Amino acid sequence: MAKHDELVFGIHAVTALMNKSPERFIELWCLKGREDERLLPIINLARKYGVSVQMMHRKALDDKSEGEQHQGVIAKVKPGKVFTEHDLTDIVEQTQAKNEQPFLLILDGVTDPHNLGACLRNADAAGVQAIVVPKDNAARITSTVRKVAVGAAESIPLIQVTNLARSMKALQEMGIWIIGTAGEATQSLYDCKLTGPMALVMGAEGKGMRRLTRETCDDLVKLPMAGEVSSLNVSVASGICLFEIVRQRLAS
Repeated sequence: MAKHDELVFGIHAVTALMNKSPERFIELWCLKGREDERLLPIINLARKYGVSVQMMHRKALDDKSEGEQHQGVIAKVKPGKVFTEHDLTDIVEQTQAKNEQPFLLILDGVTDPHNLGACLRNADAAGVQAIVVPKDNAARITSTVRKVAVGAAESIPLIQVTNLARSMKALQEMGIWIIGTAGEATQSLYDCKLTGPMALVMGAEGKGMRRLTRETCDDLVKLPMAGEVSSLNVSVASGICLFEIVRQRLAS
């Protein structure tokens, strides 16, 4: 495999990518003897686009997936576009041009690919237009992220920015209110007005947001915790917060 080629595995991830960017596909590897109703549409779609399809025994697929669940299908693809600050500006401007309200998720220091995949899935379901992450010390789109995101990695741009605080300030200048989540916040998520153009900031589990990120937020909120645990997994917390924003938007 070429140095920069990527592997995508799992029925949802492969199907979503093929529907969006079939030109990126180099080869498709499928489980021999499993041409069933879930796998056959992918095989037919690949052949429609002229993608080479190889049928393999399970051991060969297991070796290629390095222990990850592949569901009988793995694709070798060309690397995708890396989204940057310029793309973030374009996304916000295009959203505003359609008279829609920007809705972004910012992840500060989330390094676990499973958490990033789950956050992508949450963001897609909530109608978020993009996820913003720092270029360094943050998870990237990988085969594991795509698998966990079950297709959302193809629908939600992951914007990598060089300086997160600077990008947050640029968003504020474009009229976007930035809400950060922090355990030391004095107001609950449910007591805060969460309508209008908005970006939600989630910090890494345990460490939370970095100091400069926290200081750049317009407001801080916390989730009311009734039990013994002090925090929730970042993907769980992001889902709760995103859908509270959705609820308030629908009610306004």
